[in-house]
Amino acid sequence: MRADLTFMALAHKSNRYLLTRLIVKATRKLHRPNTRLQDTMNDVFERFGCSKPRADRRAAEASSSEGRAR
Repeated sequence: MRADLTFMALAHKSNRYLLTRLIVKATRKLHRPNTRLQDTMNDVFERFGCSKPRADRRAAEASSSEGRAR
């Protein structure tokens, strides 16, 4: 259900307005002709919900690079 996907995506982006803008941009880029727009949106919500937040990735990369430098 899309409501569950929305809540998973909100865990990464707390601002609903920015989340909506990102979902719209991604849907426009990923949509294929002859497919339902709803299916494409659900796919985008799943991708946002399952991905790691960018800030966490940067922190993980920084901590791993510090460990290598020592």
